[in-house]
Amino acid sequence: MSGDEEYEGGPDQLAERLAEIDETLAEQRAEALRASLADYDLDADDAALLEGLTGADDGIEYLPALPVVAIVGRPNVGKSALVNRILGRREAVVEDTPGVTRDRVTYKAEWMDRRFSLVDTGGWEPDARGIDKSVAAQAEIAIDLADVVLFVVDAMVGATSTDEQVVRLLRRSGKPVLLVANKIDDARQEPEAAALWNLGLGEPHAVSAIHGRGVADLLDEVMKVLPEVSAVAGHEIGGPRRVAILGRPNVGKSSLLNKAAGEERVVVNELAGTTRDPVDEIVELGGRLWRLVDTAGIRRRVHLQQGADFYASLRTSAALEKAEVAVVVLDVSQPLSEQDVRIIDMVLESGRALVLAFNKWDRLNDDDMEGIDRRRYLEREIEQDLAHVSWAPRVNISARTGRHLDKLVPALETALESWDQRIPTGKFNAFLAELVAEHPHPLRGGKQPRILFGTQAGTRPPTFVLFTTGFLDPGYRRFIQRRLRELYGFEGSPIVVNMRVRERRQKR
Repeated sequence: MSGDEEYEGGPDQLAERLAEIDETLAEQRAEALRASLADYDLDADDAALLEGLTGADDGIEYLPALPVVAIVGRPNVGKSALVNRILGRREAVVEDTPGVTRDRVTYKAEWMDRRFSLVDTGGWEPDARGIDKSVAAQAEIAIDLADVVLFVVDAMVGATSTDEQVVRLLRRSGKPVLLVANKIDDARQEPEAAALWNLGLGEPHAVSAIHGRGVADLLDEVMKVLPEVSAVAGHEIGGPRRVAILGRPNVGKSSLLNKAAGEERVVVNELAGTTRDPVDEIVELGGRLWRLVDTAGIRRRVHLQQGADFYASLRTSAALEKAEVAVVVLDVSQPLSEQDVRIIDMVLESGRALVLAFNKWDRLNDDDMEGIDRRRYLEREIEQDLAHVSWAPRVNISARTGRHLDKLVPALETALESWDQRIPTGKFNAFLAELVAEHPHPLRGGKQPRILFGTQAGTRPPTFVLFTTGFLDPGYRRFIQRRLRELYGFEGSPIVVNMRVRERRQKR
């Protein structure tokens, strides 16, 4: 378009046309920079990266509801050990101490090419009080939501009065029940299992959950009564974004999940460390579905933990790896601690998107001088301890009352959008050229490293690769990250900037 030509169209069309021209020029400059890399020694990984391979976007997939098998029984009869044996891996926390499992936890299992949901529950006890009452309630809900129930009894102890009360509960439910006589390690102990005929639930299936004896025969019997499609579960959603809820013990993670789900989905108690296994639930917030995963509170460094706390910490790490975004819950009524910062750093190391939820905000009353002072100190703590995640969205909530819970959804959507964000190669190299022109890398040993070419290698999190002639200082890479955030946002997502130092080919 020459200076004498008159552009036909309005200002908006002209702006769009100029933007298209700028983008085309940027792409052409990027191609020229990329071509210049032919003069440098590149390896096979470099070549693959420069091909610009990208992954497909994940969509929402609706699957038929899997049939549900619930495992119930009194404490310490081997329910979680049986879950691990069926799954073929150590998934549920197992310890000799009674009452390690407290929530109902769902796993995906498969037998003879048939998939089903396997629900582990806490030990059921009559007349339970406090936290044990909540655990028993979770077990009763699991029975109501199951297609088949496996009732586990310690055959070496025999039927107890508690077992007999569980039998009455199972009969009222009307669900198909298979009686599992656990801890029968060899044929000599078979008579112990036969004694359980007295419970009136039919043939006891003798198994050893620890050693695997008899479990295959038990699963064959389960398949005979298990429906193809669950009669109690709704449609399973394969696509909702996975949100891990993390934090120290007793900061309100389980309360947040319960309030979002609109029911007492997870045991909540003032006793710190109530949750041991990750518990997930599909909930509707802001007009869309989310898969929220409540995790065990992280007490201290993993190598200092013991027993169930150690394995619960490993489960929490695994849940984070499966998640897309982490909501780190912080208790505003308490000073920020080293544990809080360590949990946030764990999210950064995993590369997941991040949202900070400051819980128990209802305790900071505007009319209370103590509450006003706490707010002032909290802002100071955030500036000092959380400066490295100033880009993470902050939401002030009260999980107990549900206050401002609706603000969590926009924060999650923003973080996930940033996590998926991609910058075209042309724009990224134009950004680098402008940045280097304004703030060149300082000299090191009389030499100044140059950035030859840059590209975004991937998303989730956004990962950038810079081809350079020398090592870039960590401070300069952080500077690049800050400028990327200033220009493109990336609110709620970590940014990774990697280098590939390449030398010019020797002329022959």
